[in-house]
Amino acid sequence: MTGSGVTDALSNEAIERLQKARQRILDQLSQTIVGQQQVIEELLICLFSRGHCLLEGVPGLAKTLLISSLAKTMSLSFSRIQFTPDLMPADITGTEIIEENRVSGALERRFMEGPLFSQVILADEINRTPPKTQAALLEAMQERTVTVGRTRHQLADPFFVLATQNPIEQEGTYPLPEAQQDRFMFKVLVGYPSFNEEFEVARRTTGTMSGQIEPVLTGAEILELQRMVRAVPISDHLIRYTLALVRQTRIGQQGIPEFVQDQVGWGAGPRAVQNLILGSKARALLHGRASVSPEDIQTLAKPVLRHRMVVNFAAESDGITTDRVIEQLLAATPTNEDELTRDARFKKIFAS
Repeated sequence: MTGSGVTDALSNEAIERLQKARQRILDQLSQTIVGQQQVIEELLICLFSRGHCLLEGVPGLAKTLLISSLAKTMSLSFSRIQFTPDLMPADITGTEIIEENRVSGALERRFMEGPLFSQVILADEINRTPPKTQAALLEAMQERTVTVGRTRHQLADPFFVLATQNPIEQEGTYPLPEAQQDRFMFKVLVGYPSFNEEFEVARRTTGTMSGQIEPVLTGAEILELQRMVRAVPISDHLIRYTLALVRQTRIGQQGIPEFVQDQVGWGAGPRAVQNLILGSKARALLHGRASVSPEDIQTLAKPVLRHRMVVNFAAESDGITTDRVIEQLLAATPTNEDELTRDARFKKIFAS
């Protein structure tokens, strides 16, 4: 078989397997979750891209239920951590204890694992715990390890952190530092349901209906699907397009639009480019395509970039959000390769 034939076979298999996995998960989630199709799709893209996800929304929108239901569709260990102001780092990472050896009678040091040693972590209301405890997640999210004392402990693979936060109550909360937000692949905004969706929620939750979710994916299957996502091809042109979007958010760089200079206080780093490309590969497969299109990148620009950019005080006082800036960036960045490479402004961006 030729090189292109191998790629075609892999792509066809990847598309079929990923779409089947997606449908099986959706079938199970439909027993407890009504609507929220975009949120679910972004969660699945994050899952198959080996990323972590931060969900933000007002109380009562089933954020916690959605994450716990998704965890039940996978044959993985699951821990829910309810973040509170008195939670300490050792409460989630684990700690070393001294106990007596029943055979020899000698005292021995033993590591007692914390809830982070599960494969799916629900970090509920992550902004209600102090920065010291929030920071305990950094190593786990990036390196898939936990260091206690002088010993580094390896976490299981796959490993996902799915966190929630409430945007309307700021008293007694600790906003996530930018460095930690950057570890989340997506920041997903959970909105109110439509009338029909809320009608169905009311009908289900006030009656006798109940659903039993069954696991449909094993850890080995998830790892294989993640490898398939990375095998999806992306053209050099679309990599340049992704770089153009992200690099335009950085203040002080050559060629960035005037509205970015006026509205943005801090831009996105290289991890945004990586996550945007990986997410676009997963989205392409989920939508039955064997390669990335500009639509994939444009669709995922908001969940990837909204928590990696900070608008300045003037923009914030005018009600301008990061989502609005991203919309302006998408409108100002051509997808056509000739336009992108010939435009004097983008020549400066690519040369910087």
